[in-house]
Amino acid sequence: MNQNLQRRRSLMGLVFAGLWAACAGGAQAGEVKVAVAANFAGPFQKIAADFAAETGHSAVVSTGSTGKFYAQIREGAPFEVLLAADDETPRKLEEEALAVKGQSFTYAKGKLVLWSAKSDLVDSEGAVLAKGGFEHLALANPKLAPYGAAGIETLKALGAYERVAPKIVQGDNIAQALQFVATGNAELGFVALSQVAAPDKPATGSWWVVPARLYSPILQNAALLKKGESNAAATALLKYLKGDKARAVIKSYGYEL
Repeated sequence: MNQNLQRRRSLMGLVFAGLWAACAGGAQAGEVKVAVAANFAGPFQKIAADFAAETGHSAVVSTGSTGKFYAQIREGAPFEVLLAADDETPRKLEEEALAVKGQSFTYAKGKLVLWSAKSDLVDSEGAVLAKGGFEHLALANPKLAPYGAAGIETLKALGAYERVAPKIVQGDNIAQALQFVATGNAELGFVALSQVAAPDKPATGSWWVVPARLYSPILQNAALLKKGESNAAATALLKYLKGDKARAVIKSYGYEL
């Protein structure tokens, strides 16, 4: 009788231990709200899936222009991590006490390309900007998106801005600029290399990788926002971004590290 009672107690102990472990495991898995610059949407989709598989944490993702995210964060948006398309915005957020100081780092260095869905329009030297033969050139709003600003810098460095300016059509972000070109609403546009050279589905058409000397470096920084300071999933994501697996994905999309 005593042995049976002891066995039952041992069995119940094992059951309770299993339930406790399951609950503890569930408690460890969390959720992080991430604002992702539009140019980084492709690689982050892969990174977020790997991150979830390896840590159990899930990322709730919003994509858009860095400038708009900055305005939304200042208005109290619930984002916990920002993956910006520049290094200036995370710095400003730290200065305004909206991001945790000392946590920002460069996760990628972007590359600008001039892309057309037409296979014979953009040459290997970008001479189309001087020759003409197009009615519209798309780029992201330079006031909101660093890649749009880099496009303007490139035109000015080439001495083509005054001539091309009347043909510019602006998207809210670089994803919209890409869409303008993809749908034929613009014959060509300045976009991110990561958007046209995705390893799983490279774009068709023609493009010119703009020499880095023609525009300011596009250093893309991550920031731990104040709303994510106490969220273990947020800090885990930033740590994961620095790891070899995430860095390999970033590099595969044409970014420099």
